[in-house]
Amino acid sequence: MLETSKPNGQVVTGSVRLIHAAGMHARPAVKLTKLAKKFDAQILIRASDAAEWINAKSVAKIMALRAAHGSMIEIKASGEDAAAAVAALVDLVATDFPDTGQ
Repeated sequence: MLETSKPNGQVVTGSVRLIHAAGMHARPAVKLTKLAKKFDAQILIRASDAAEWINAKSVAKIMALRAAHGSMIEIKASGEDAAAAVAALVDLVATDFPDTGQ
C-alpha cells in the first residue's frame, strides 16, 4: 500500500506485512538497509506497534526494531526518489527478501 502526499516536498508512505518466518533478524535487516542506501531519499521505518521512526539505512537500528513475523512494517520517505524507495522496500519485504537482484 502506497500513499503519496506532496505539500512542499514529496513524502511517500507505505506499509507491508513482514512474512519472513524469523521476523526482522540479521539477513533481512542487511538486505533492507543495503537497498535503502541505494536511494538519496531520507527513509524511516517502524513496526506498526512502535511509536518511534528509525533510520532505514542503519542495520543496527533495523535489527533493534525486533519486528516479529506478521508485524506490519511502515515505511516513510522524503526526497526526489522517495516513491521509488518506498516501492522497492515494500516489494522487498512483501517478497520475503529474495536473494535475486540484491
